[in-house]
Amino acid sequence: MLELYLDSVDLAQIARFNRCLPIKGITTNPSILAAAGVGLPELLPALTEILGANARIHVQVVSQSAEEMLAEAERIAALPYDLVIKVPATETGLTAIRAMKAENLTVLATAIYSAHQGFLAALSGADYLAPYVNRIDTMGGDGVAVVADLQLLLDRQGLGSKILPASFKNTQQVLDVLKSGVAALTLPVDVAAQMFAHPAVQPAVDKFTQDWQRAFGDKLAYE
Repeated sequence: MLELYLDSVDLAQIARFNRCLPIKGITTNPSILAAAGVGLPELLPALTEILGANARIHVQVVSQSAEEMLAEAERIAALPYDLVIKVPATETGLTAIRAMKAENLTVLATAIYSAHQGFLAALSGADYLAPYVNRIDTMGGDGVAVVADLQLLLDRQGLGSKILPASFKNTQQVLDVLKSGVAALTLPVDVAAQMFAHPAVQPAVDKFTQDWQRAFGDKLAYE
């Protein structure tokens, strides 16, 4: 089953979507946390209260060297939550990922802009791969094609990494990456809301209500 994440630390929105969708957890990055002015000691207990003890939370290291990334990852992984360590898929990051996997840490390779970059991260042992779909598009590339090519490479080479596409601006991008067979997905809350927002839905619901009330008033279906 697809792992569905929200790319947000907005607790009200997380609670909102958790009521109607099977949210696996959330993804974060240093920019998201900085914008919200929240750190892990405050965030993690609040998320667990909303999503439950089995929620999976993706947390990015901010250290710069491979050695420092590993030390930071060890401290993060020691916290009593289901945490995935996010590491940029750079040369330094891949070095850190290999060291983290030697310690059996769960790792996501992030900031992926090409299929070959993601493929190298998978070879280095990353459990998750996060291509930036819309950011690739804005640079003149094709984010959906990058995801499709990367999924093809993983399938052909028998690699078990899960693609977790990120950076969406519209629902068509989401639909297109789902067609590639990705195992996970993280959505910003505005795009998650767009998934419900076809303009024909509410008029259809209103018409059902009007027709029923015209015939039966305030009675319910079972009455």
